[in-house]
Amino acid sequence: MLRVLTLSTLFPDATRPNFGIFVERQTRGLATAEDVEVRVVAPIGLPPGPLALIQHADKLTLPLHEIWHGLHVHRPRFSSIPGVGGRWHAHHLVRALIPLLDDIRSDFAFDVIDASFFFPDGPAAVALGERYGVPVSIKARGADIHYWGTSGPTAAQVIAASHGADGLLAVSAAMRTDMATLGMPAERIRVHHTGVDLARFRPVADRPAARAALGLAGPLVLSLGALIPRKGHDLVLRAVAALPGVALAIAGEGPERARLVALADELGFADRLHMLGNVPHGDLPAICAAADVMALASASEGLANAWLEALACGTPIVISDAGGAREVVASRTAGRIVNRDPASFAAAIADLLAAPPDPEAVRTTALAFTWEANTAALVDHLRGLVRHGRRRTIRTRQASRG
Repeated sequence: MLRVLTLSTLFPDATRPNFGIFVERQTRGLATAEDVEVRVVAPIGLPPGPLALIQHADKLTLPLHEIWHGLHVHRPRFSSIPGVGGRWHAHHLVRALIPLLDDIRSDFAFDVIDASFFFPDGPAAVALGERYGVPVSIKARGADIHYWGTSGPTAAQVIAASHGADGLLAVSAAMRTDMATLGMPAERIRVHHTGVDLARFRPVADRPAARAALGLAGPLVLSLGALIPRKGHDLVLRAVAALPGVALAIAGEGPERARLVALADELGFADRLHMLGNVPHGDLPAICAAADVMALASASEGLANAWLEALACGTPIVISDAGGAREVVASRTAGRIVNRDPASFAAAIADLLAAPPDPEAVRTTALAFTWEANTAALVDHLRGLVRHGRRRTIRTRQASRG
């Protein structure tokens, strides 16, 4: 029996059901694998003192332990001090986790720690691996490398954790290259692609009817992701605004919402813009399948689940050359990779609307990205770490020292 402690600050809860849902799906796959048992620790960072009550009262009501979609999930709180660029996050996370893991270990002697996000999870996992004498794996997904791995207060902690871990995972080959460029040990990084639920995300027989059922009309472009500058929704909005008669649906929520609505008003595009808000993940297949094109102008990515979900629905994608884009859009059937500017996006979208590829052919480009393959690779990776045991090297104690 392989006993895995999955550690992830990127994990859904009742207040954020879509937050890190791909980590949950990966973990559920791991938990259903033969001879594998999993416990999940999903820490919640909160500011100290009354700020927690003022800013995060909803999270304070979350249970410390629950069964979440069949998984045993612990939700300890740790201090996330604002205004210091994350400098002390890993230190406070370790302090919060030691009593909990001491207790968990009394009846669940985990063999390996699987950290599913690089910061602050990675540095904390390395310190905890030292304490409990178990190997540690850390997975890189995107912003955890591109932001925390280059930010002054945290970059050294991220790099040190990569050298202290027994194994590393990267969500794409491009992410593996980015990690190695930062100074992480390339020989220890394994590419571990995300998956897509091919049973739920699939083409519809009648795309216009699917749009009508959602109260939408085509031609329709979908932009999917958090409303933050990095996702580039404003670039897609400007691109679609330049295409007469084409509508844009944006699925997501975040601080950019007001600016996007104002931009649409400024461009005279308000009547063709549909702000869908924070769409439950269960509703995404219908929306992805109803769109003619999915466009996402990200400044950085690992390997976006939104790309695969659209493709599995037979919807071609227009994306920037970010992260694992070239691992997904390997042919013109899947879509286009373009420069990150409105004119380039507009031209590619117009091209696909004028000559749409067959939805079933588009879907074939996503068939290699299954959750079954994701699970098999993760089990093989973690079993290998346990088989070889902890690396006998001097590891960083930066997180535990603070």
